[in-house]
Amino acid sequence: MSSVLNRSTSMMNGGEMYFGGTAAVGGSGDGGGGGGGMTLRESLVGVIGARHLRESPTSSPLQIFVRAKKKINDIYQEIEEYVVETTLFLEGVHNDKGLIGEKDLQDFKSYSARVAGIKEVLARDHMKVAFFGRTSNGKSTVINAMMGDKILPSGIGHTTNCFLQVEGVDGNEPYFTTEGSTEKQNIKGIGQLAHALCNNRLLGDSTLVRIHWPKSRCPLLRDDVVLVDSPGIDVSVSLDDWIDKHCLDADVFVLVANSESTLMNTEKNFFHKVSEKLSKPNIFILQNRWDMAASEPEFLNEVQKQHLERTLSFLVDELKVVQGPQAEQRVFFVSAKEALQQRLNEAKGRPNNTSEFPEGFTSRYFEFQDFERKFEECISKTAVITKFEQHTQRGKTIAGEIGQNVGKLMEKAWQEREQKMQERQALWSRLDHTEKELHDVTTQMKEKICSIVEDVERRVSNALNEEIRRLSVLVDEFNEPFHPDPLVLNVYKKTLHAHVESGLGSNLRARLSSALALNIESSQAEMTNRMLALLGNERRELASTMLPRREPFEILYRLNCENLCADFQEDIEFKFSLGLVSLVQRVLGKASSRIVNHRHKENIPRSVPMTPLTPSNEPQFGLPQDDWSIISRFAVASIGSQGTMGLALALGLMFKTVGWRLIVLTGGVYGVLYAYERLTWTNKAKERVFKKQYVDHATRKLRLIVDLTSHNCSHQVQQELSGTFARLCRLVDESTSEMQRDVRSLEREVQQLEDTTSTAKKLRNKAHYLVNELDIFQQTYLSSDE
Repeated sequence: MSSVLNRSTSMMNGGEMYFGGTAAVGGSGDGGGGGGGMTLRESLVGVIGARHLRESPTSSPLQIFVRAKKKINDIYQEIEEYVVETTLFLEGVHNDKGLIGEKDLQDFKSYSARVAGIKEVLARDHMKVAFFGRTSNGKSTVINAMMGDKILPSGIGHTTNCFLQVEGVDGNEPYFTTEGSTEKQNIKGIGQLAHALCNNRLLGDSTLVRIHWPKSRCPLLRDDVVLVDSPGIDVSVSLDDWIDKHCLDADVFVLVANSESTLMNTEKNFFHKVSEKLSKPNIFILQNRWDMAASEPEFLNEVQKQHLERTLSFLVDELKVVQGPQAEQRVFFVSAKEALQQRLNEAKGRPNNTSEFPEGFTSRYFEFQDFERKFEECISKTAVITKFEQHTQRGKTIAGEIGQNVGKLMEKAWQEREQKMQERQALWSRLDHTEKELHDVTTQMKEKICSIVEDVERRVSNALNEEIRRLSVLVDEFNEPFHPDPLVLNVYKKTLHAHVESGLGSNLRARLSSALALNIESSQAEMTNRMLALLGNERRELASTMLPRREPFEILYRLNCENLCADFQEDIEFKFSLGLVSLVQRVLGKASSRIVNHRHKENIPRSVPMTPLTPSNEPQFGLPQDDWSIISRFAVASIGSQGTMGLALALGLMFKTVGWRLIVLTGGVYGVLYAYERLTWTNKAKERVFKKQYVDHATRKLRLIVDLTSHNCSHQVQQELSGTFARLCRLVDESTSEMQRDVRSLEREVQQLEDTTSTAKKLRNKAHYLVNELDIFQQTYLSSDE
């Protein structure tokens, strides 16, 4: 209180004052105009200079709010771009990699709406000053004086019947709009529309009319300041509605009181309600019409002291919104009417004439300017805090949450990358192991298949030779009826061919099939187990189901006896065993016998063969015709060419030597033997001779195909084992190809995760940058030291 009184006293008594940075040493007072100090005109010039200095954009405290608003809007523009960039990134991650769930993505998209809402609020944010007071206390006049023009209707009694909000506009023409409408109306109509004495009242006491005043005509409005005039708080019961609708976003409240009376309960009750809904509102109290105190100078100090005590008690003790020393800077004794008149004169370029003002005008005008300066400092700092502190915290929260979420995503992507790299390394190792094992198994299986094939060829060859040696037994088992007729004999031979082939095949299967099948199955099982061991568990189970179920392998013995023995020509004509040819055969052996037979057939006419030769595709195997000795040639030639002469000589020699009786007896015995053999030459004997000839012929033919048959059987075994191994190799190849595809896929995923991690790291760092920007903003504009 003492500082306020001292401030007022120094101005009243003409002590040292500062106007526009110039000291003024007074004499007897401002009103007298005498004394040896600065004149009132000079003092007013100093005051005016101080006001012009205040209006300089670079020195105005309101510029703090302007700069802060621009800075935080720039930061939020970066935050919005950051949110868009991060949202696009997360959508791509969600679609391609599934690192973020649908719910988390939708929750994240809400940040865009939140940031857009904050930006919209920031664009509308301004410093709002709400003026309240009882009817006819001069609220509108105070606003007009601050703006330097008669904008709001003012006068005696209840004048303002609604809320009038004055805000700056970039145009040159002022206009106003009513609540709920964007229609621009002529500013001249505001006097009747908002005047309580207007006969046609269209507006309620809580309705807001917005007056758009050119910024070029009012320096105060250039700095995003909005001034709100209100009806008298003593003429309305809608105080709660007023507070909710027009006061909750106000930065400063100005209570315009009437210095001709003390502070009323109506005014106190209103601000008690405001204090209940707002935490420690910024309140300035203007004791208006202080010029009336000039008429009673003897009580001036006592009245001022009384007003100060009650006002400070209201601010400090009742509302508890400020402390004692600070409260003294919230109370001012002014005359809004004088200040308005002075500024109107300045705007019109009229010379300052202090004679038209009551005594003490200079001090009251300075007090008004001091109120404006303190008000500007307070509203700028307060508005920055009230408007931007919450947005700063919300921006830090949004950037922090985004950075935290992106950081979690980065860690998740990094962990998944590490997991994919481990999987890739495991696949590489498994692929390398599989290829090495496949090479080893292939080498071993080839060697084993070769060994089995050789064993099969040897076994088949031995078994077939054994069966050929026992061919006579097999032929003797053939019991079809025999008849030498050529047609019947032809059918007989075909049936015999089938019997021999079937019997040989059955005997070979009986000898070999079980052992060979067991060996082959064990080899197939071994290669299957070893090859399936190279596959993974899942692939192994799938391969087990994909391998075809095969019947036990059985070798097919293709002897084709019908074609092989197609050149067989039986000889079942009767031949006496003591005949000349037979004797020569016994004497000269088999080779000479063949020669004799050959020569005999050439020289002795014979009938047509009993069975025609069957064309055969098989190669004809014959014995050489020139392998007899010189003696054999001579004997045969002698018998063939001189047989009759020799026989006659031999009979004559015998007749002379042994006598005719012995010759007759020998001839009789010879004839009996011939007759016996001729009579016993039946179909049974012919069948025996036929079978013997067939056995000899088939034996020769079959021995020729032993190697071919054994090779054919071994080839079947080789094909079976090679086919099984090829199918298994194809499964392993498919598995290795799949592993190679998986490796390439993992490499792509690892690269994508690396890119995701890198992008997420940049976005996380950008979140840190934005939080740091907001911290700098907070330290610059919201710090308590500022």
